[in-house]
Amino acid sequence: MRVAVAVSALLVVAGLAAFWYASNEAKKAPAKTADNAVTVTIQGNACEPNEITVPAGRTTFTIVNKSNRALEWEILDGVMVVEERENIAPGFSQTMTVKLSPGDFAITCGLLSNPRGKLHVTPSAASKAEEARPSLVNYVGALAEYQVFLRLEAGTLEDAVRGLADAVKAGDLQQARALYAPAHQSYKRIEPMAELFADLDTRINARADYFEKREADPGFTGFHRIEYALYSQNDVKGLAPVADRLVADIGVLKERLRGLNMPPERLAGSASKLLRRVADNLPAGDEDHYGHAELVNLQGTLEGTRKISELLQPLLVKAAPALQKSVDERFAAFDAALAPYREGEGFKATPLDEAQRKAIADAVRALADELGKVNAALGLE
Repeated sequence: MRVAVAVSALLVVAGLAAFWYASNEAKKAPAKTADNAVTVTIQGNACEPNEITVPAGRTTFTIVNKSNRALEWEILDGVMVVEERENIAPGFSQTMTVKLSPGDFAITCGLLSNPRGKLHVTPSAASKAEEARPSLVNYVGALAEYQVFLRLEAGTLEDAVRGLADAVKAGDLQQARALYAPAHQSYKRIEPMAELFADLDTRINARADYFEKREADPGFTGFHRIEYALYSQNDVKGLAPVADRLVADIGVLKERLRGLNMPPERLAGSASKLLRRVADNLPAGDEDHYGHAELVNLQGTLEGTRKISELLQPLLVKAAPALQKSVDERFAAFDAALAPYREGEGFKATPLDEAQRKAIADAVRALADELGKVNAALGLE
């Protein structure tokens, strides 16, 4: 009973906050414009150019990796990720199109330890001619319920990480291994929003590949540092400070999520972006290559992104019923792709081979593509 009352209270508070946001933002909607195009080349420890100026509106960035390592490129607004491309292979390029508002942004160029670049976005005719969106009040319910979901899941994550830290500090390797995957899965459920905080996501969930000294780099912390100790070093010795830091960072994340302003386009947009990144990384098996818990994490990603889709369903089924049907089918296909590996309430311990990872990645990418159409169908871009 107390839980129900607490959740109801959270819904009321979140609903009022979402209503306030919708009422104040309803007159801000950029018109579509032709894309600008910028090519950025990553070489060594710098990008060329490392300082960019573009007009507000849509810009297509082509990121060319001429280094000898897989790298990432991000646009940051303070600690918030505006857009990113990860796992750009040496000798290859990736493109991304992003709608930018006037202001100054930072650029993460290649390795996380590299100096950051600058992106200046100047006012344009498009940014000055923004028109009112379809009533954002329609999104109050979805935004409020998702904020409650984030708060509850962040609490579950915090409890799970505390349990993991306790096992690490007790020197119990087997218990720490048993608690690691469920804790990381909890993070995956809220990752569409959690990864918006670049500083925290780097400390909580960055892979060793993105640091100059890889596993030996002092900046390599969080879940994957613990995973490395548990499954590659087979030891928890010296891991207590890492576990304590993870607990502290999750606490900060929990508070930031409570105060997160969430425009409605961020729901489907963040889910689509996350799924596309998962699809890009999955074939190589890069993210969970110490403990091979990719299936557990994929289940968390499925549950977290499906929650977003379910909240938008009443709006999308009216605006674009065919797209809603396709989104539902893609979620079912993602779920079906995981089905052969389920065992009881969990998954088989056998690691996936390359062909199996690719098959799942194809289902995830197809879902990302469909969710990527949702904002346009709802008049949010």
